[in-house]
Amino acid sequence: MMKFNTKTIHGGQEIDAAYGAVIPPIYQTSTFAQSIPGGHKGYGYARSSNPTRHALEKSLASIENGTYGLAFGSGMAAIDAILKLLKPGDEVISTSDLYGGTYRLFTKIFADFGIVFRFVSMADPAQIENYISNATKLIWIETPTNPMMSIIDILAVSKIAKKHQVLLAVDNTFATPYLQQPLDLGADIVMHSATKYLGGHSDLIMGALIVKNKELAEQLYFIQNASGAICGPQDAFLALRGIKTLHVRMQRHCENGRAVAEYLAQHPKIEKVYWPGFKTHPNHHIAKAQMKDFGGMLSFSTKGNNYKEAIRIVENLKVFTLAESLGGVESLVGHPASMTHASIPKEDREKTGIVDSLIRLSVGIEDVDDLIADLKQAIN
Repeated sequence: MMKFNTKTIHGGQEIDAAYGAVIPPIYQTSTFAQSIPGGHKGYGYARSSNPTRHALEKSLASIENGTYGLAFGSGMAAIDAILKLLKPGDEVISTSDLYGGTYRLFTKIFADFGIVFRFVSMADPAQIENYISNATKLIWIETPTNPMMSIIDILAVSKIAKKHQVLLAVDNTFATPYLQQPLDLGADIVMHSATKYLGGHSDLIMGALIVKNKELAEQLYFIQNASGAICGPQDAFLALRGIKTLHVRMQRHCENGRAVAEYLAQHPKIEKVYWPGFKTHPNHHIAKAQMKDFGGMLSFSTKGNNYKEAIRIVENLKVFTLAESLGGVESLVGHPASMTHASIPKEDREKTGIVDSLIRLSVGIEDVDDLIADLKQAIN
């Protein structure tokens, strides 16, 4: 069996049959010629399937140790497809600390269609059982979470899900399959905002789902085709290219993330640093067990919960770019309360630790000395 670093380059891939192209070509076409009605070479209409997208979907399945991969027009489109497996009256148990866009999709769109969402702390997975009912159909988790970097025990949650015959979906965007593979820990569905680390260069918008179960895959493929929230062949090509360097990029993200976290932790003006690699981080032992390393994402807060101080810092950084998103080769900084998590009510944000002084960093692959120098000048 191929090891991960080889899978990123060769997993699920074949030499192009037409001319022997080593890299899957961009099939920029909406439709395909048929010899007789219904008689085609595997592709009839590009919403249903496209050779470039198909190559990407096979790569996605390979690197997550899955069997079936699906690529969507965005991460939110991928989550939307999962929720379309449900019916009015069904209930979803979600971690209380999650990406603001996911929270918005749950509460502002699908709640109006009769889906019930329960947001709970999953620091102790045993607490989940208190919220499971006969109507529960899905458990939704992120780990590490966005932006508090909370760690959830995937294996423990998967045992609870299986006990109650409930689907378990894991947003693996922050960790990537380089660091953890939720399907191997018992998850039913893995979701990625492929915009982030999988693409890796901040030049595409894309979502992905990976599963092992054939019946579940067929249900999701039907939703993907019927709803039409697919990615185009150009974006599929870019994502494939990004995946080929995922392993080497993640090594540097992890190295730089560690150095930045350790620098901030000893800074007198910083109150708290949230990074799973610290032994004092809640559930560090779980992160150590289910992750290969601790990643390039971290958050920190200034002393005194000073909103103006946090804004001053993010506006004065020079190497870190103030922008939405994460996971690119370049370092980014964000202010969750006013950016990525603004859609969550202030009271609910602060219950999970998203205070007005919280700053989130996506540590890129630049020279770490330049990143630390940039933080030093901005903070001081």
